[in-house]
Amino acid sequence: MSLTRRSLLIAGTVAGCLPAAGQALAADAWPSKPIKLVVPYPPGGSSDIIARSISQPLSAALGQSVIVENKPGANGNLGADFVAKAAPDGYTLLLCDVGALAISPSVYTKLSFDPSKDLRGVTMLAYSPHLLVVHPSVKAGNLKELVALSKTSDLNFAVTATGSAPHLAGVALQRAVDARWTYVPYKGGVQAIQDTVGGQTQVLMNGMLATLPHVQSGKLKVLGVSKATRMPLIGDVPTIAEQGVPGFESGTWQGVKAPRGTPDAVVQRLNQALVTAIRSPDIRSRLAGQGAEVVTMTPAEEEQFFNKERARWAQVVRAADIRLD
Repeated sequence: MSLTRRSLLIAGTVAGCLPAAGQALAADAWPSKPIKLVVPYPPGGSSDIIARSISQPLSAALGQSVIVENKPGANGNLGADFVAKAAPDGYTLLLCDVGALAISPSVYTKLSFDPSKDLRGVTMLAYSPHLLVVHPSVKAGNLKELVALSKTSDLNFAVTATGSAPHLAGVALQRAVDARWTYVPYKGGVQAIQDTVGGQTQVLMNGMLATLPHVQSGKLKVLGVSKATRMPLIGDVPTIAEQGVPGFESGTWQGVKAPRGTPDAVVQRLNQALVTAIRSPDIRSRLAGQGAEVVTMTPAEEEQFFNKERARWAQVVRAADIRLD
């Protein structure tokens, strides 16, 4: 074998190893500066609660500050777009309702990014079912009574945003039980809750994590939970499925996504650190006490979940003819 040929073979072998070596070096060097955890909703909602719960243990696990930054707007799409267009280096992450993000491509005709192509899954963190609640003045003690009332009274149904997961859950429920109400869109769950507590709107479906404190204080009355089984915290409250809507299940799925192109090694390390943080006994116990259960996934599992949710809710969007520019 000639020296020249041997040199070429060695060079080719080294070049073939460079991508893997580069991934390893990227993981070893990362993180070398603070990490931004973008929540695309206003403060006080389910995603914000989760983000602020894990920021300190995540910072301890990674050895860098983790900064929670709220970028609300357009049902979470402004913050998601910001992350989708950020450098794919692991320093800008999105913590959002993954189910709501999966809905956006079906609802918005002019979405400025493609969640499937521009973002990649890191992990799921927690699940919180929707609670069907009403203002205490509403004379209904269960779903059947609420449906009957909706046909004789004007009921306003507060939604966190047009095309949001709670909105579509409300639409699916309305179609299943033939209820009648008017949807009133807000710019986030906190405002929707506040107006229902104040009586400006009468009905609401929203994540249990953010809604349960208002039920416990007596400011809202809960009629049902959108989970396959009853929740221990409110074990006397029947599921919506038990009340004549078999198989009805919805909720908020908080998870983390990174810009597409973020190195696999960085994503894997992020996954491990996030899973460790959310599974810590203190956080798990705290969330359980608020109605959320820890649900973690591998990056591949999170992507599969996202795709299934996208297909599931696309059918509801088409049936209800919900489209926004």
